[in-house]
Amino acid sequence: MIPKVFKEVIDLGDGRTISLETGKLAKQAHGSVVVQSGNCMLLCTVVSNYHQSDVDFLPLTVDYREKFAAAGRYPGGFFKREARPSDGEILTMRLVDRVLRPLFPKDYHAETQVMIQLMSHDDEVMPDAMAGLAASAAIQLSDFPFECSISEVRVGRVNGELIINPSRQQLAESDIDMVIGASADSVMMVEGEMDEISEEEMTEAIKFAHEAIKVQCAAQERLAEAFGKKEVREYEGAQEDEALAKKIYDMVYDKTYAIAKAGSAKQERGQAFSEIKEEVFNSFTEEEQEELGKMIHKYVAKAEKEAIRNLTLEEGLRLDGRKTDEIRPIWCEIDYLPSTHGSAIFTRGETQALATVTLGTSREANQIDMPSHEGEETFYLHYNFPPFSTGEARPIRGTSRREVGHGNLAQRALKGMIPNDCPYTVRVVSEVLESNGSSSMATVCSGTMAIMDAGVQMKKPVSGIAMGLISGENGKYAVLSDILGDEDHLGDMDFKVTGTADGITACQMDIKVKGLSYEILVNALKQARDGRLHILDKLIETIAQPNTDVKPHAPKMVTTTIPGEYIGALIGPGGKVIQELQKETKTTIVINEDPVTEEGIVEILGTDQDGIDAVLAKIDSITFKPEVGSVYEVKVIKILDFGAVVEYIDAPGNEVLLHVSELAWERTENVTDVVNMGDVFDVKYFGIDSRTRKEKVSRKALLPKPEGYKERPPRRDNNSRGRDNRNRDNRNNKRD
Repeated sequence: MIPKVFKEVIDLGDGRTISLETGKLAKQAHGSVVVQSGNCMLLCTVVSNYHQSDVDFLPLTVDYREKFAAAGRYPGGFFKREARPSDGEILTMRLVDRVLRPLFPKDYHAETQVMIQLMSHDDEVMPDAMAGLAASAAIQLSDFPFECSISEVRVGRVNGELIINPSRQQLAESDIDMVIGASADSVMMVEGEMDEISEEEMTEAIKFAHEAIKVQCAAQERLAEAFGKKEVREYEGAQEDEALAKKIYDMVYDKTYAIAKAGSAKQERGQAFSEIKEEVFNSFTEEEQEELGKMIHKYVAKAEKEAIRNLTLEEGLRLDGRKTDEIRPIWCEIDYLPSTHGSAIFTRGETQALATVTLGTSREANQIDMPSHEGEETFYLHYNFPPFSTGEARPIRGTSRREVGHGNLAQRALKGMIPNDCPYTVRVVSEVLESNGSSSMATVCSGTMAIMDAGVQMKKPVSGIAMGLISGENGKYAVLSDILGDEDHLGDMDFKVTGTADGITACQMDIKVKGLSYEILVNALKQARDGRLHILDKLIETIAQPNTDVKPHAPKMVTTTIPGEYIGALIGPGGKVIQELQKETKTTIVINEDPVTEEGIVEILGTDQDGIDAVLAKIDSITFKPEVGSVYEVKVIKILDFGAVVEYIDAPGNEVLLHVSELAWERTENVTDVVNMGDVFDVKYFGIDSRTRKEKVSRKALLPKPEGYKERPPRRDNNSRGRDNRNRDNRNNKRD
């Protein structure tokens, strides 16, 4: 039976389209859609259990995978099967999850799974830009309780022109790379990197993206309508008890307001809030606690949230006693770890990050091997968030998605300030030692100082700040600079902005309220700029300029090029030459071939300058090619009956025969009458001798001719003798 297929097409302009198709594949899923642009095809399926899980949150899993077969490739490594997700796939999962999760009802706790798979790849289409569209379209075809359709697009800007979903080639020329997630009414998520753009330019790009998203949301609605919009499933929602809520509100609100207004440290404040919760809980009987326990905790949290938000809106005060635009105290230190190539501590309030820098060759570059993208990163940043940083004890099960996401944000913030001619591969590692509000922005700040401490000639220092928003009735709102962890949880917007003194380099924004005006957004970004510059001043007080050189124990890097024909000679048979050279000089030598020029790019890494110089001398020796007519200093290394073997002083190992006839103008009977072992003198290079087919050098050519010297007739070669003999025979034949 031929399935009935439903399809909608979205016009992106420039002849590009995105199609949404359902009815053909994965029909047992609760929602299934194929999204295609060019030859790029994503299959998205969604399934949600019909019974509620016994948890107080939505167990939502967003899974994005790229199949190597989609690009006609095999998975790398020993096992020829896709395994754990790559960092790139995890980052796409996070982009989709952050937009979908807030649109499910807060009391919907059914196990829900969104699976997005790249089934066919197109080099001109970046699939991650369509993952949010695919997820939302599949949900619209299901019976899930979901607020409204959303979509995500990437925005680039090439030569001042904004582009929706640019190709990877266009993105390489773009000064903006942002992914925006939104519904038809509200922007919900922004993440990206920029080349020091202004707040107004960033807002303009968000508006441009939102207009495209509105078109994509409308297409989803049309597809769902044609397919047959399903009735939203019924589920057992959370119980409500208005009388209980009022009772708990009266017990909690005033006490919480007073504690919040007192402005205390995290642990002290947390202890006081815990005592209020315990007091409320103990006011109920054991039977009531067992029956109403979840509701009690929910209403306590609700009353706490309202009290803290109202304190900020009404009095402009915050949990730790600061004003809305006030930054917590900052202290910094560089060169803290004696053995690293660079290190720095950044502490802001109760958040602390220790960053280290390691310098290496291109061999240490981070290899990216995905079906949609292959390449390498010579600057990368890793972020670690151990449980002790928040005073917790919990299992450590590998790198979390959060660590991947926060590390990526900090990496994007800093990478544009690493000079293109930096000879090193630079790895930054951030160890979060304390956390109470934006450890990712602390990572940006500590990373900046550590890079400068390592002697990497960073273009400009970068700082970062986390901002929050609390909005109330009648248009009242408060923008919070340098938010605490509790303020992140209680607020309506969490946005992190990084940049130099001249503009924004990266951002990450999650907006939790509908219809946030662009006016509020611009004001928030401007307040963020003031805070960011304040933090930047603190960094500059600690280290104003990058150190002029790397540390004495850090490796020095020298890069040189050699003609492609000499690469084999430098490596040697089976790598013998290069291995012995590395061992003798205590250096690391990496050779790469430039695919365009076919030259060899040689990287020499070592802590001892003498060792590096020895490698350079060896390279000069191997690649030495004398020029005709030039004069070179040589040393006698061997005496022969018919001349002396000499070695070029500037290219040890390169030898040439100095024939006895080229020693002096006078006739030389014995070579040792003119030169001896170890003698150093100059010779002139004449290139390849046409008669002997060997290189010719001369000592006598640099000496004055003796008075009355007569040139000897040129010596006849065998060819000349042969011609003379043939001519003589011809003459004799004619006589006969």
